[in-house]
Amino acid sequence: MTRAALYKPLAYTDNEKISGITNASQDFFRKIAFMFVAYALVLSVGFKQISGTDMEWSFTSSLVLILATSTFAQYYFGITSTIILQADQRSYVATLMQIVVVIMNTAISVVLLRLGCSILVVKLASSGIYILRPLLLNAIVKKQYSLRKDVPPDNEAIKQRWNGFGHHIAFYIHNNIDIMIVTIALGLKWVSVYAIYYMIVGGIKNIVVSLTGGGEAAFGNMIAKNEHDVLNTRFHMIETLSSILIVVFFTTTGILIFDFIAIYAKGVNDINYIYITFGMLFVVSEALHCIKQQYHALILAAGHYKETQIGAFVEAAINVILSLIFVHYFGVIGVLMGTIIATSVRLLEYVLYLRKTILYRKSRVFFARLLTNLLNVGLILICCEILPFQHAITYSSWILQAIQTLLIAGFITLGCNLIIYRDDVVGIAHRLKAVFQR
Repeated sequence: MTRAALYKPLAYTDNEKISGITNASQDFFRKIAFMFVAYALVLSVGFKQISGTDMEWSFTSSLVLILATSTFAQYYFGITSTIILQADQRSYVATLMQIVVVIMNTAISVVLLRLGCSILVVKLASSGIYILRPLLLNAIVKKQYSLRKDVPPDNEAIKQRWNGFGHHIAFYIHNNIDIMIVTIALGLKWVSVYAIYYMIVGGIKNIVVSLTGGGEAAFGNMIAKNEHDVLNTRFHMIETLSSILIVVFFTTTGILIFDFIAIYAKGVNDINYIYITFGMLFVVSEALHCIKQQYHALILAAGHYKETQIGAFVEAAINVILSLIFVHYFGVIGVLMGTIIATSVRLLEYVLYLRKTILYRKSRVFFARLLTNLLNVGLILICCEILPFQHAITYSSWILQAIQTLLIAGFITLGCNLIIYRDDVVGIAHRLKAVFQR
């Protein structure tokens, strides 16, 4: 909600309005931070019983509290600063800082593990590093935007903040219910299976979202200036770019993931990590999330939190109910089935909502693009099936196969989109050229 409220004052450089919105936002998120503390305390007490783990209660409770510290710092110090940068189309500042923090965390974690430190010590150091990011972001934004603490909080500008918080709660439930149900219903061995697939497919999702996630601020700026035709053109272009990346990355992942896991989990015999149906459904689930994200970003840019709040809770409820039912009949794949159905319902709701508001375009535009994406996936699979690929048994052979598959997927997908969505592809090429020239 804060991001949507900031688009207009940022577009017209209204620093007093920006300060008022920022102060109101900080007050709100700090309340959320203390609510999170209460949640973390309760979870730390009951996590051992919930998970059924054999680890000591003192260990599990300490680990939960340590992991919670960085999230608390993010809400208390950094989330408003991140939102301002995103609204001003300068999210690269937060992204670069995140990259630096991840590199630092990886290096320090490796050193501590090699020194024989316990997981609690490693995670404590990791949390300390992640706390630096919101603190630095807060300092940078205060200086860059000349924010004033003496400006009264503009609560009216973010009057839908609790609707936005409702969206966040629903989003959190929808995105975390899978691992919760797997933990409770199937046990820690299946959690390890889920974690490996999530590490791979979730990482691909993060890459795609990062490459296509800069549109919301631009959408918000266009909406604030009533540039409806420009908004439709740019959104169509972002859809094409997103479709290309989703098809290329996720189809490549679906082809390569099982060879990678076979190499990664070689010598581990406690449970079979090669689960074809589960892996395919995981890829589909995360790909749908990325497709939905563009529509979600546009609706948030327009500030339509209250209007779409019911849909957010319906999505979460469908996911919870169906996953709980399906897990008893289908095991771990039942959890993903629930998520896929819930995400599909939400995506359809977005398509119908944008037909009536914001874009005012026909629903067939979405379904035509969906058919194009499915055509691309089919062509890639056929081509890779025809070519004489062998199963990779080492990391080097896997990397070589990954490069070949990625090139095939990229060539086919780009070629099809160039034929069907030529104007969009040409526009994307011109924009990328301008970015590299700058």
